[in-house]
Amino acid sequence: MTMTDQQTQAEQSVQYPENTAGSPYVDGGVKVAARNSNVYYAQKHAIKDVSLDIAPNEVTAFIGPSGCGKSTFLRCLNRMNDTIDICRVTGDIRLDGEDIYDRKVDVVQLRARVGMVFQKPNPFPKSIFENVAYGPRIHGLVSHKDELEEVVTTSLERAGLLNEVQDRLESPGTGLSGGQQQRLCIARAIAVSPEVILMDEPCSALDPIATAKIEELIDELRQNYTIVIVTHSMQQAARVSQRTAFFHLGNLVEMGDTETIFTNPEHKLTQGYITGRFG
Repeated sequence: MTMTDQQTQAEQSVQYPENTAGSPYVDGGVKVAARNSNVYYAQKHAIKDVSLDIAPNEVTAFIGPSGCGKSTFLRCLNRMNDTIDICRVTGDIRLDGEDIYDRKVDVVQLRARVGMVFQKPNPFPKSIFENVAYGPRIHGLVSHKDELEEVVTTSLERAGLLNEVQDRLESPGTGLSGGQQQRLCIARAIAVSPEVILMDEPCSALDPIATAKIEELIDELRQNYTIVIVTHSMQQAARVSQRTAFFHLGNLVEMGDTETIFTNPEHKLTQGYITGRFG
């Protein structure tokens, strides 16, 4: 039996809730709303009718075993899946009530509003200063040098990196440590004044000390930004997020406030995952 057959068999034997367990929707303000979202890679149905709300100025964590669809769904929120030829997205995803998949939407501007920090730090082969200055320059957000310098300094400060690099802003960004590179990438993301920051396992390549700094930073950043983080670490999700969504084989099984998800989940699949029975 192939791996695909095993996965299909496992999927058929699992009882998913008819509707997502917990509370996938929020009362009051909604920053991002997804309804009946599906993702297909050619014939593979990777995300299945996912509906959820993401509240402003909160950290929402996506958890679940490898291959469950959490990163795929994250990439739907700023249309990163558009770069994959065989990928097709259906359903409705809205940012502040606006359909982000509308043909009139400028994808470049969307990705300025919804920034992304990837699993591995990916600084440009440029100086620390130019890494952060790149976005404001190409989006025409600054009109003179002093303004650009202020944006770079403020972004590095918000990313908790300024004190460590202020004397070597012309040095290559690639010369920083792994944790510093990731904070540089966060500074680069926030330099264009996004409203939402997507983080795809931002600490998976970092040591515990660098991870702790990123987690502290995430908690500070949510005062000004809406953050969605994919993480394999349930401990990390419990530490940094206010709401948690549990994915399994492309299904959104359960979502709710983080404390409830980890202490009193409604669905047995959620309970099995957080207690380590599978994953």
